[in-house]
Amino acid sequence: MTERLSQRLKAILEALPLSPCIRVLEVGCGPGALTRAMSSAIGSGYVLGIDRSDRAVAQAIAGSKEQIAAGRLSFRTVAAEDFVMGPGEAPFDLVVAVRVGALDGRHPAAGARAWPRIRAALAPSGRIFVDGVEIPAETPR
Repeated sequence: MTERLSQRLKAILEALPLSPCIRVLEVGCGPGALTRAMSSAIGSGYVLGIDRSDRAVAQAIAGSKEQIAAGRLSFRTVAAEDFVMGPGEAPFDLVVAVRVGALDGRHPAAGARAWPRIRAALAPSGRIFVDGVEIPAETPR
């Protein structure tokens, strides 16, 4: 699946601590290329991609039919600062974001709202990676 990724996304994918059966949340998934690649890399795990753009999420869904049908991947239209887990939804072992202004410091007001929501979705031993760099879960942003 990595053949369709840019060099930057390939490098990020290779740096992630992906393992079989984990749950991954990708914030700002865009059209879903990295989301699909992570889903392929974790076997029977699960990836949820979120993005604030209806258009991006529609593109992601259109390109992911097989993985969605298998129950290994899904998408939601929601901004990072508005994300909440659904009723009974299990926490995520890994949160990944690439070029998400609310999480990389470019939009501090959105970040002030997004970080608590992202951390609330993280499993106790979960890890967060922003632009390929691990961010300690307890670090305030």
